[in-house]
Amino acid sequence: MRQLAKAISWIFLPLFMPIYGLLLTLYIPSQEFDISKPSMFEIAEGLKAQILFLFLVFVTIAPGVSFILMYKRGLLSSVEMEERKERLFPLFIMLSYCILLFFLFWKKAPNHFLPLYIYILPLTGAIVALMCMILTSRFKISLHAAGAGIFVGYLCAFASNQIEFHIVLIPIGILISGLILSARLYLDKHSPKEVYLGWGLTFTASYLTLKYIPLILL
Repeated sequence: MRQLAKAISWIFLPLFMPIYGLLLTLYIPSQEFDISKPSMFEIAEGLKAQILFLFLVFVTIAPGVSFILMYKRGLLSSVEMEERKERLFPLFIMLSYCILLFFLFWKKAPNHFLPLYIYILPLTGAIVALMCMILTSRFKISLHAAGAGIFVGYLCAFASNQIEFHIVLIPIGILISGLILSARLYLDKHSPKEVYLGWGLTFTASYLTLKYIPLILL
């Protein structure tokens, strides 16, 4: 069971969760209520690959390499950042990369050329990273739970704006969240408060950001 819990923790690292969410919404059929808006599923395949590549670089690879370099230089006691105070600078790095990605999309694809989710998802990551920085000053919030909260919050906000959507993806997302939270508790990495609060706050922040900021930008 311990090995299974570790495997779940690595498969569903927080750095991977936005990529999983994008894969589901880019490659599973869906249709916006407003048909005048570009649909995630109907984006050209080449453009989908470019979007995924940029997210992979800015949200997964670049932060991951930064964390490994910090560990090798002794700035982190472990790559899992088990010490609460060690997490502040890595979270700031994550926030910075998310903001860079947001402005990259906003500059290179202006006038809502892409679906608004592509612009807002990096902004959501920045907001959640800032929230985690603030919470980390008080206690060790679960970053795995935060990643799961973003994942489900994104799916719920996306589904609420679709005529066509495989609604079964939401309970699957909640099930995956349950596996992640259970794994972190089983490994004794966090208290129940740190896990449940981390998921609940980031789910709420992600859902509200992805649901309502696009309305402001229209």
